[in-house]
Amino acid sequence: MTRHVVHRSADVPPPPYDGHGYRRRTLVGEDDGSVHTGFGLCELRPDGRVGAHVHSYEESFHVLDGTMILDLPEGAYLLAEGDYGLLPAGVPHAWRGAGETVARWADMLAPVPRARYGYDTQAVPDLPVRSPVRIDVRDPRTRSFGHFEPGQMDPGKQSQELLAVSASMRTALLVYSGITVKMMVDSDLGAVASTMFMVQYAPDGVAGTHDHPFEETYLFLEGTADAVFDGERYRLGPGDLAWAGAGCVHGFANAGRAPLRWLETQAPQPPARHSYRFTRDWDYLREALES
Repeated sequence: MTRHVVHRSADVPPPPYDGHGYRRRTLVGEDDGSVHTGFGLCELRPDGRVGAHVHSYEESFHVLDGTMILDLPEGAYLLAEGDYGLLPAGVPHAWRGAGETVARWADMLAPVPRARYGYDTQAVPDLPVRSPVRIDVRDPRTRSFGHFEPGQMDPGKQSQELLAVSASMRTALLVYSGITVKMMVDSDLGAVASTMFMVQYAPDGVAGTHDHPFEETYLFLEGTADAVFDGERYRLGPGDLAWAGAGCVHGFANAGRAPLRWLETQAPQPPARHSYRFTRDWDYLREALES
């Protein structure tokens, strides 16, 4: 038996802010049957903070709104909408509010934090308070961060002259069957337990039913999707979230006339071969053998 989860944008109300102006809405965790995925939406007030801590899991993030400061042993970084990054297991880090509005970001924790081990998180001594700097994604020394803009999903803007950053696999697009994929957090950025990337469907974009030997999460950001998970059909839009456990047969189609876009994660990282098992391929074989 496989499992999947679908949350409408209003299904899971955010918890109250803690005493430091921070809150996290857990959307996928071990209570859902997840083994590899902890996915949530975080908020930090401008005067809020999260003290220094470490995790025994890998943490990826993508900033949805606002600005905040990430403190690391090597320095402080001012992060803004569109920025993303990776925090490897065991790296001390802290968050500080910035700007005039609440900062919102999605985080991906792999493997899943476990309640019986204190959610695999431990407080550590405070990090030095430094003046933050903006990340420079063109600097080859920037190894843990990147930046995404929706315009980067346009296949017509991939020339050397038009690229916002220097050419690498993180700027390359995978385009097929009306579907465009842009990698964000992956092994090139140092991830070992998960990936995070952006997916966009043209109005005629379709992915036939398939499954994987890993877990996937989808946070819908733009447009309308018709989705199926193990035979159950859903109409999903901005703010909705879905999670497919390993072996869950799922598929998507753009249900509107405008682009459909979502943030996707995978955990563990896909194997080198046979990461997709399409239903139609094996139906074709069955029919060929029967004939």
